[in-house]
Amino acid sequence: MRAARVKTRSAPVRTCIGCRKQELAADLLRVVAQETAVVPDPQRRLPGRGAWLHPLSSCLAVAIKRRAFGRALRVSGHLDISALEHYVENRHEHS
Repeated sequence: MRAARVKTRSAPVRTCIGCRKQELAADLLRVVAQETAVVPDPQRRLPGRGAWLHPLSSCLAVAIKRRAFGRALRVSGHLDISALEHYVENRHEHS
């Protein structure tokens, strides 16, 4: 049992704020809040608190419905997610 636990720690695991499934961080898109906008951070370099999301329109829709961005990023008020929507749509077209 301990060997399995050590093996899972070798790669970071994060939870998608849309579907709530745990995945390797490499399979999820990091997003951050910049002022009043949620922006994608595919290189994982932007400063600030991050949240993780499958780069799929279905997970994005669930996250919007659940109002998960404000909670996960600890930001109150209306958040503009148009940049994130644009990123997910364009990524989906090229997949």
